[in-house]
Amino acid sequence: MNEKKIILGIDPGTVILGYGLICLEGKDLSLLSMGVLRLQKYSDPLIRLGKIYERIDHLIQEFNPDEVAIEAPFYGKNVQSMLKLGRAQGIALAPALIRSLPVFEYAPRKIKQAITGNGNASKEQVALMVQTLLRFRETPDFLDATDGVAVALCHHYQSGRPVSAGGTKSWQEFIRKNPDRVH
Repeated sequence: MNEKKIILGIDPGTVILGYGLICLEGKDLSLLSMGVLRLQKYSDPLIRLGKIYERIDHLIQEFNPDEVAIEAPFYGKNVQSMLKLGRAQGIALAPALIRSLPVFEYAPRKIKQAITGNGNASKEQVALMVQTLLRFRETPDFLDATDGVAVALCHHYQSGRPVSAGGTKSWQEFIRKNPDRVH
């Protein structure tokens, strides 16, 4: 009997929040959903936080994930940006915490390293690897969606149950095996 596990990955943001849900059944790994929450049309930061809570709460109700993984805020020089991002991260986690779901946090560099083999990878490199690992071709409008999926995949890999896509373990190996997909 194959155990089924669903992981929700979140790339928090105050303008665009990315999310992805993956499902593991035995050794099979599949993409359930990915997308973005666009918040730029809301000028009030409290309304933005409310929209973040509503979307994550809805995703949890719809997909019933077993675990939630989130990207940790990047520590930059702008304290106000950090404060806003920290609020977005906290409110995104609230629906999971209320339901006592296990929550895991990963640094951006750790996520990139887990997905591409390079902690300094670009969003485009992460997106290509996510597409390869989960075997889908469509490119989302915003790379924040594939970033959300990358957070979920990173958590899966850190849990000690890695699934490889044809043995691709690094960005260099991906380029070698997929020259037609890299420009």
